[in-house]
Amino acid sequence: MYNNILVAMALDHGVSQNTMEIAKLLASEGGKITALHVLEEPHGTANVRLREDLLQQGTDRARELFGEKLQNVTGVERKLVVGHVSRTIVDYANENGVDCIVMGSHKPGLADYLLGSTAARVVRHASCAVHVFR
Repeated sequence: MYNNILVAMALDHGVSQNTMEIAKLLASEGGKITALHVLEEPHGTANVRLREDLLQQGTDRARELFGEKLQNVTGVERKLVVGHVSRTIVDYANENGVDCIVMGSHKPGLADYLLGSTAARVVRHASCAVHVFR
């Protein structure tokens, strides 16, 4: 059982309910569960070229979807942050004393074999247990 669980959530995958249930099963009595969604920063010059109002609209929409995914979930802290997804998940876990990360993974495509999926990068770099739901 784990005392501090981080559930890394992707808004475009349909596994959030499963990963949240897994986290609740793995949590010790009185354990803390945090749901985290990382908004990927636009890369390079795209970040400079995007108007601030468009970035704000994207953030607002992500916040809305995040809320919808967690609307029936109680007792879970919610965090929405901006950054590089896998690095931010690992950094958040390290900085907040997380002892287990729970996350979903999709069926890998060709690009994932060449570059690696987010889940694979988190598994490689996390300093705590990682449970991946496929």
